[in-house]
Amino acid sequence: MMPVQRDYEFDLPASRLSSWHPDGAGVSHFFNALSLFFPPGERFFIGSVRNYRACVSDDRLKREVKAFIGQEAMHGREHEAYNQQLEEAGLPAAELEQLVKKVLDLVQKTAPNAWQLSVTIALEHFTAILADNLLGNERMLHGAQEQYRQLWLWHALEETEHKAVAYDVWRQAMGDGVEAYVVRCGGMLITGAAFVALVAAFSAVLIEKDASRGARPGRLAAYRPLAGFLLGRDGLLRKGLPAWLDYFRTDFHPWQHDNRRLLRRLKEIAPAQQQRKQLAQAA
Repeated sequence: MMPVQRDYEFDLPASRLSSWHPDGAGVSHFFNALSLFFPPGERFFIGSVRNYRACVSDDRLKREVKAFIGQEAMHGREHEAYNQQLEEAGLPAAELEQLVKKVLDLVQKTAPNAWQLSVTIALEHFTAILADNLLGNERMLHGAQEQYRQLWLWHALEETEHKAVAYDVWRQAMGDGVEAYVVRCGGMLITGAAFVALVAAFSAVLIEKDASRGARPGRLAAYRPLAGFLLGRDGLLRKGLPAWLDYFRTDFHPWQHDNRRLLRRLKEIAPAQQQRKQLAQAA
């Protein structure tokens, strides 16, 4: 799968930041919390892959790495705008995003390059699982405000396209030996625990801040739908657990779960983006 860099932009209505998802503020803020990780996270991913660019000898993988970097840069740009709107709405987005940056900066300063790349491939696996659920179950975003729905679909589609790029760099750089397996799995266990804890904490901070302003329904009205969204029969965490466990197989590779068929959902985004460009050119 060759990733394609797309220069897409999304006009997210600020008035819907806390209510863009049909399940209400809890689920809206869960996704808003995820957005806070992306600008510093994408920069970290790019840096950790660039550390091993010299190890990539395959011409096709070199092109994939270039496209991966381009896609991640676009994701970072759009989520920076998203997060700025959260901050302007009175939510502590900048403070929370800065915390993510500090954690990743510490990893860059103290961890060997191999562990940095291990963190990247672990987080890429998390985003691939999220993307597969969003794309494969249309109910996940059904009824969402259209611009938010398109942004998250676009991000999910591109995460699917490049879900194996960093992992293939890892294999070329580290091989398939015992040490590589230990560092890969150790990176997932440490990163997974930290990521889940921070997403939960950030979601709660956004929900509580919103509720304290009296701008939205009470806390229970936010948390109950979120619990169902994550842990219900088709919940995000419940459905994603088997794919997460697959990561610990000795022969794991992201494309063992071949979900390329889901990329057909690009047709839900491309026409609107083409119209946006035409309007911009006409202006």
